[in-house]
Amino acid sequence: MRIALTLPVALAILVTAGPALAVTCKDDISTVERRLNSAGAEQVTGKEPPGGATSSNSPKALDKPPAGAPSDPSTVPTKAGVEEARTLLAKAKEQDKAGQETACQDTMTKVKEKAGALP
Repeated sequence: MRIALTLPVALAILVTAGPALAVTCKDDISTVERRLNSAGAEQVTGKEPPGGATSSNSPKALDKPPAGAPSDPSTVPTKAGVEEARTLLAKAKEQDKAGQETACQDTMTKVKEKAGALP
């Protein structure tokens, strides 16, 4: 009997906590900013990022880019795309500071599209 009463309460708590478990725009900004300041972005743009290239410090990071062309040609990064992504990232930071979470997430989607698959 207790299980029958406890289960609906537990599910209700999980449903209300779900949005809190989602990635915030601030976290997304931090992750993408590291990508845009990486050695891969430097390789694409030919310009060292301010403060020097950063490492992802991820145990899942590859030592070198995979060989071959991407399966989706639209993900190939370009210098103009990386520069536009940096401009959009600044806009997303402002939206995050203003508390515009939905607008910030929309802008971050555009940032990722413009940056492409950086090496």
